[in-house]
Amino acid sequence: MTIRGMALAAVAMGLAGVPAGVLAAPSAAPALRETEERSPVVPPLLSARDRADTENRILRERLDTVIPAIMRAEGIDTWLLVAREYFEEPVVASMLDGENMHARRRTILIFHDPGQGRAVERLTVSRYGLGGLFAPAWDPAKQPDQWKAAAEIVAARNPKRIAINVSDLYQFADGMTASQREAFTAALAPDLRQRIVSGEGTAIRWLETRTPAEMQLYPTIERTAHAIISEAFSRAVITPGVTTAEQVQWWYRDRLLQLGLEPWFHPSVAIQRQGVKGMIEGPEVIRPGDLLWTDFGITYLRLNTDTQHLAYVLKPGETQAPVGLRQGLANSNRLQDILTRQFEVGRSGNEVLARARAEAKAAGLDPSIYSHPIGLHGHGAGPSIGFWDNQAGDPQGARPIDPDTAWSIELTTYAPVPEWGGQRVDFRAEENAFFDGKSVRYIDGRQTELALIPSRP
Repeated sequence: MTIRGMALAAVAMGLAGVPAGVLAAPSAAPALRETEERSPVVPPLLSARDRADTENRILRERLDTVIPAIMRAEGIDTWLLVAREYFEEPVVASMLDGENMHARRRTILIFHDPGQGRAVERLTVSRYGLGGLFAPAWDPAKQPDQWKAAAEIVAARNPKRIAINVSDLYQFADGMTASQREAFTAALAPDLRQRIVSGEGTAIRWLETRTPAEMQLYPTIERTAHAIISEAFSRAVITPGVTTAEQVQWWYRDRLLQLGLEPWFHPSVAIQRQGVKGMIEGPEVIRPGDLLWTDFGITYLRLNTDTQHLAYVLKPGETQAPVGLRQGLANSNRLQDILTRQFEVGRSGNEVLARARAEAKAAGLDPSIYSHPIGLHGHGAGPSIGFWDNQAGDPQGARPIDPDTAWSIELTTYAPVPEWGGQRVDFRAEENAFFDGKSVRYIDGRQTELALIPSRP
């Protein structure tokens, strides 16, 4: 078993005594599935206190298990993180407990691995505690200078490699500002300064790793997003000939306010229409015969969703979408299958992209792939698999794919639609999935049929 595997197994064992309902919404979380449920409903959502309790329990388990695994895998003795109030770097922000919404003044976190299988120390050099997750390690009465206090802690442990979050390539690992780095290095002895290394790998692996406890929650979170999209693409929200694309966008925002949820980006809604090139957005009225597209994502229990679905507005007398439109979605489903088959531990995002595109083109598809990790951020830490404006590989796609990671399988295929006079149509699809190191499975299924919106009640 790998180091990460042992850590995740420890998380699973730690859940054995957790009361039912503490780690999940009141209803049972749906299992990972291949096909999305038709007409899903929003599951019961947790209260503010239960959300905080759940977030804190999962955070503690992540700190106990993921941190030792990734530090040892990356060969890091000491990892030092710095954030300031309202200017939290991504890693520190993910380590704040459910009651601490921001870092206080200057917050310095130190992880130290003493080796020989002993527990990793978690220390906070700050005036305020962090929910009991880090041991207070600074007495301002004895050492008024916060940076000197941090330097003394590091020196006493004499680490071989001191990681700080600096990275030109990945924003998630570039949280140490120039002023904070200058102050820290000035406080260190010259020989210790030579041991500073980038914490890029550690930062990314912390953020990208999904634990069993998180994956217990994720299907309910994804089901919630699917259910809201199902509402949006229905007669309850859309009256053909009256409702505009823009109005549906703002309906999403109002619906999330009602549910006590937040979007991590403003929802998109657009129209493709016979005889009109490209996507139509904004105040355009939705008509029968339109193909609708939406891009929608929520944040709940610190995990994010990112989903793109398609719907067809039936013309009077129609009971199904034109065959050409249905085939277009089937093409994108086929591209999803081609892409997910290419996932392999250690294979780079760029290699997955190249292999999937080659297979898709050989199958006669016209593909564009721009998939990304998801989890604590919507566009998450880890290797990219293409960008919509770059299908040739990218430096951010050079990292290897790791197991126990979640992904937005985001892509499109283009195809001429016979019923629309051969017009080239864009069939965008995006679903969230989990890679366990062996296979990719959709967290709450994927769209395999166009949603249908009647033109009349």
